Amino acid sequence: MVDHTQLFIDGALVPAHGGQDLPVIDSFSEEPFDSYRTASLADIDAAVAAARRAFDGWAATPPTERIAAVRRIAAALREQAEPMTVAISREVGMPRKLAARIQVGAPIAAWDMYADLAADFEWETRVGHSLVQQVPTGVVACITPWNYPLHQITGKVAPALLAGCTVVLKPSEMAPSSAFLLADAIRQAGLPAGVFNLVHGSGPEVGEVLVRHPDVDMVSFTGSTRAGRHIAAIAGGDIKRVALELGGKSASLLLPEADLAAAVKVTMGGCMLNSGQTCSATTRMLVPRDSLEATEAIALGLLAGYRMGDPADGATRLGPLISKAQQEKVRGLIDSALAAGARRIGADAELPAHGFFVPATVLTDVTPEMAIAQEEVFGPVLVLMPYDSVEDGIALANGTDYGLAGAVWGPATPQTLAVARRMRAGQVDINGAPFNPAAPFGGFKKSGIGRENGRFGIEEFLEPVSIQLPAAFLEKTTL
Repeated sequence: MVDHTQLFIDGALVPAHGGQDLPVIDSFSEEPFDSYRTASLADIDAAVAAARRAFDGWAATPPTERIAAVRRIAAALREQAEPMTVAISREVGMPRKLAARIQVGAPIAAWDMYADLAADFEWETRVGHSLVQQVPTGVVACITPWNYPLHQITGKVAPALLAGCTVVLKPSEMAPSSAFLLADAIRQAGLPAGVFNLVHGSGPEVGEVLVRHPDVDMVSFTGSTRAGRHIAAIAGGDIKRVALELGGKSASLLLPEADLAAAVKVTMGGCMLNSGQTCSATTRMLVPRDSLEATEAIALGLLAGYRMGDPADGATRLGPLISKAQQEKVRGLIDSALAAGARRIGADAELPAHGFFVPATVLTDVTPEMAIAQEEVFGPVLVLMPYDSVEDGIALANGTDYGLAGAVWGPATPQTLAVARRMRAGQVDINGAPFNPAAPFGGFKKSGIGRENGRFGIEEFLEPVSIQLPAAFLEKTTL
């Protein structure tokens, strides 16, 4: 069982010595519903030391045994699905019905997916007279965000373990509950001591210590571009490997012959999912100028469907944001856009009596120089931006500092695919094609470095080693 005054280090629950209990706030009630004790510097050192001691043994463990361990973790997580769903919904604000499927069900399934991929992975290959091995990078610090807590943890920890790395996880202090339940699942799964370790605390006080730690070989971080830049600068000083999944300002580009009704509905759905707290959300809808009025009308008709309310209520479609600070940030960006000449579609909806809510918002007459068109909002805000030619639309789509995701809507022709190929984003959907967890996920420019998901996620934690073999050796040895 989870004890909130403990950490998970070297295969056991141990007291946390940080001396501070960080509250976890219910985003709907606005009241604390839990708290977790922080790690001390000595706790962090102990976690890294445990991971370092365990590394050689875990790296040498046959992949079949690592795969079996990950499957045991997946089975144990399924037993925790309901408490995870409740906790994440309260922390993040996602309606509980959606949280059960997206925040919990999909990540648990991903543990088994990674195990399946590892079973087919080529750990050794021949390149001419060279034997190329894929070997684990080492001790990995995984630092994860609050918006999809279990999903982001899974995308780092599962492939790292399968690769043969040992892990120290620091989850977001704002949404840590699933991480502690995962630690309990790993305890039940019987991983060797030190292979997985969990510490708790804020980014500046705990995360940065991990990044700077001399015995950490790699940092895998998901979060803001600002924090990612800081982490990369620190890691660069030690030539430490980093994987960064950062911000986004994704465009949905509607071509002149697009199905407007379908494009607007799906784009809005992607923008409003998790109350906009999604790094890959399609927050900019780029529309042919002569279709702007029709697009506005369709969007107006859809806004009423985003009903705000208690995430535990099955009728709620739009939950609160995670915090008061996030709510104020989103409101500030909306107000700034309106002051700069943007126009709100429809009336501002009445807010529930409590909860960190921002209503589903669609702004039109947005121009590229506005902050709302360039900065990641992380709230339920969609902007409509007209363009005059397809070339202009592509330039708009690529015209931010980010390149995480994108979408193109148009006829099923080579021309539509050609437009998708020109978008400088790590993943591009055509006509609402669904997310593929086996395909690589990551971005261009300030959206990050590296890729997660699928076999690409496993490869992120591996280093290729070439062993050149002389002819005489090859004649006498069966590889």
